[in-house]
Amino acid sequence: MLQRVLPVVLMASLAASLSAQTPAGWKVHIDRSQNAQDPDNKSGVTFMPMGKGFHVSGGPAGTYWNPSNSAAGDFTLKGTFTLVKPSSHTNYYGLVFAGNGLDGPMQSYTYFVVAQDGTFLIKQRNGEQTSNVQAATKNAAVKVPDATGRSVNNLEVRVAGDTVSYVVNGTVVHTMPKSGATAKTDGVVGFRVNHVTEVMVEGFEVQKRG
Repeated sequence: MLQRVLPVVLMASLAASLSAQTPAGWKVHIDRSQNAQDPDNKSGVTFMPMGKGFHVSGGPAGTYWNPSNSAAGDFTLKGTFTLVKPSSHTNYYGLVFAGNGLDGPMQSYTYFVVAQDGTFLIKQRNGEQTSNVQAATKNAAVKVPDATGRSVNNLEVRVAGDTVSYVVNGTVVHTMPKSGATAKTDGVVGFRVNHVTEVMVEGFEVQKRG
């Protein structure tokens, strides 16, 4: 019984600490822990305003959004992500779009993320299940940490007509038709930071195209 109660207590404590820090209007959905060794089983995540953007750090992976931020039709979603300190293993961070029910058990969204090893990744989440739209792929456009451990990556998702383009630092790293896994692009937008990763997010915005 204790093993079942403990994660609930941890998540309740985590929710309480987040509510005291979370920027006004923003929400956070922390990933459900899969086992006791998973970093998502730990509390201590920080999400707060900093400078002209946000600062995220801590143990659990999570999705961050403001319900008033949505995109439909042709649009460009963008954000500048500064990796402040690399984690002990490869973890991803980046943009979320086509979000629906993000604060519930049947959350769904598509995410375009990069990692400290110079790869980008495009995935979809439906409830607790995730699937690759584009598997982790190396690309020279993705900046890796410098001698100080920092890297800066400007990410964009561009939806135009029947095409979705994924952009890193001005370079289109992947383009695909708006069909199949990415047939739905309308919805809430936000960003995602994987576990044990410290990231600054600035310039987060949606621009209507056309």
